[in-house]
Amino acid sequence: MKQVAVLGLGRFGRKLAVSLYENGADVMAVDKNEDIVENISGSVTYAIRADISNAEALKGLGLENMDTVVVGIGSELTSSIMAVMVSKELGVPYVVAKASDERMGAILKKIGADKIIYPEEETGERTARILTSDSFMEFFDIDSNLCILEMKPKKEWLGKNLIELNLREKYKINVVAIKDDNKMSSFVDPKKPLEDDITLLVLTEKKDLKKLN
Repeated sequence: MKQVAVLGLGRFGRKLAVSLYENGADVMAVDKNEDIVENISGSVTYAIRADISNAEALKGLGLENMDTVVVGIGSELTSSIMAVMVSKELGVPYVVAKASDERMGAILKKIGADKIIYPEEETGERTARILTSDSFMEFFDIDSNLCILEMKPKKEWLGKNLIELNLREKYKINVVAIKDDNKMSSFVDPKKPLEDDITLLVLTEKKDLKKLN
């Protein structure tokens, strides 16, 4: 189970924290507002009140035990910088930071953020699906029911072909294209074994996504 901390529980942070928890992650949600923390406490693993702009408060959260930290306070550059820097100093493997514009994103990237999220382009639900999977690379909504995933083959799929894997039956997904050497091809050879350097483009219903985690 992935350990994820969400720092800052505005609209994006709250949606992300709840979606991460619903997708099977162990979620620590943090905000300085007591009412917000209390309201989300039943929808995540842990809800903690702390001042994210304070380095000592951040160091007391146990972030070093997290697989991923999401800094969701995109409107406060100073606090975001502090949270990213402390997370990386503590050895967090993957730090995601929300930014309100490209300038802020460039600054956060420069000080160590592994991924920058612009809330007008990313939704909390979409980000949660990517962060809770070891395979998902991109997630695109088609409608309220269907989605397209760009994903790496799961480890247990490597060396087997699509006929052997029977992905449609086991996972309810349809492989519609394969990217190899940065080229996307709609011709999918069902007899060719999957390798770890390819990317799959698959079509599935959202209700079946948990089968891929």
